[in-house]
Amino acid sequence: MSWKPEVHAEGEWVGNGLVFATKAESDKWGQDLLNRWFVPDAARSVESNEPVNYKIENGVLIAVK
Repeated sequence: MSWKPEVHAEGEWVGNGLVFATKAESDKWGQDLLNRWFVPDAARSVESNEPVNYKIENGVLIAVK
């Protein structure tokens, strides 16, 4: 299982293709998006079966191959 961050914007939940190994990483990135963008009003993490493609290490987003 993996986790995808989504933000609620203009009446719908949308993601950006990032998939994390942990809910904590996904939550962190979702909250970061919420803090940087003006349109979204909420953030969440949803379970996924997609392969992990990113991680957060020392506060930096890193692509996972």
